[in-house]
Amino acid sequence: MDANPVEAGGWMTVNHVEITIRPKRDDDRGWLTEKMEASWGSVRMVGNGKLYDVRDLDGLIAEVGKEPAGMLMYHIEDGECEIRLLESFRPNIGVGGRLVREVTGIARKAGCRRLWVVTTNDNTRALRFYQKNGFCLHALRVNALEESRRLKPEIPEIGMDGIPLRDEIELSMALR
Repeated sequence: MDANPVEAGGWMTVNHVEITIRPKRDDDRGWLTEKMEASWGSVRMVGNGKLYDVRDLDGLIAEVGKEPAGMLMYHIEDGECEIRLLESFRPNIGVGGRLVREVTGIARKAGCRRLWVVTTNDNTRALRFYQKNGFCLHALRVNALEESRRLKPEIPEIGMDGIPLRDEIELSMALR
């Protein structure tokens, strides 16, 4: 099939679960707001010294049946594609991997030379996930969360697993 799987209503079965990936639509804004506020405490995110509203980004929605199973928000600029948010609501069935493969295809089609993502030092699960999916460690921004807290004061001092939340870690994947 020559069509982009997302445009064609792309789907894949993993562990006998059909995962459909589609572009984010305007009518997703309501439930995205609820999900973001529940999971992240806000629709605003900070990364690499920039504050943005995640709902305004291009995105992909994973569905199992008619229910949202995950989301990936991204930004393409200057020949690079940044994943700004990836969240699976149905862990361990392949949602995150499918979303990453879809955005990789979108980035390649847009002529991007690299795909990259920033996570925090406490997010060991994300560090494992991205490396398993072809990303390499690219940069460490020591104490970057100090500046991020100036833009978004609600960022906690302590992160996952009781780890002090201090640093940003950038991972990347070459696309050419």
